[in-house]
Amino acid sequence: MSQRFFVEVPVASDRVCLRDDEAHHLARTMRAAVGDTVTLFDGSGAEFPARIVRIERGTVELAVLARCEANRELPCELVLGVALPKGDRQRWLIEKAVELGVTRVVPLVTARGVAQPADQTLKRLRRAVVEASKQCGRNRLLCIEEPRAVPDFLANAPNTAQRVLAHPMTTSTPLSQIAPRVSPAGSYGAIGPEGGFTDEELTAATGWQRISLGPRILRIETAAIALAAWLSLSWPSTDGHRRPSPGSDRSGE
Repeated sequence: MSQRFFVEVPVASDRVCLRDDEAHHLARTMRAAVGDTVTLFDGSGAEFPARIVRIERGTVELAVLARCEANRELPCELVLGVALPKGDRQRWLIEKAVELGVTRVVPLVTARGVAQPADQTLKRLRRAVVEASKQCGRNRLLCIEEPRAVPDFLANAPNTAQRVLAHPMTTSTPLSQIAPRVSPAGSYGAIGPEGGFTDEELTAATGWQRISLGPRILRIETAAIALAAWLSLSWPSTDGHRRPSPGSDRSGE
């Protein structure tokens, strides 16, 4: 068994207990048994092979076998400010952002936004972060921050970071003409609602580069993931090697 499970408290001893959803997933859904080995992670960046020693109702106790450092993060912080779409499209956006290595997602409160996230929505999306991290192998959790107004988000991005704002206008620079760069201050992307940012919101984007994602109008989640993928897949990987471009021939390796 090679499934990954999230531990909500830091792993600091040789015994760990999974409870509630994670315990149910392991014991009931996966039908695990005493003696099975799984991988745990606690958001610290490490992962822990562990063996099941006891299964009770709502609790699974495991013996931690080792601590393994496994860095699968991007070389610098990637932050998306997004006017969240409606319904299940929110979860899809978050799942793909996790897979692409996004560090933080900031829900934007915009004049034209139609989905202002409530506390229950944020709680559900944070659970989706855990599930996506289990699937893709990340050992650090993407952070979903509290909603912020557009001017606040734009003004608080470091001046030395790469800052791009998706805006479908002929005056915006095509994404293909911009070189993504790794900066110690990170990269920030802003994606507005389906009606776009208002003129007042755009006025706050001092120092931000307005970019176009192509001639077609994209949905919010498509634009957010396109922008995240452009940055994530263009940067060097954490082992210092640049990722191959899609479709490149690696048969000679």
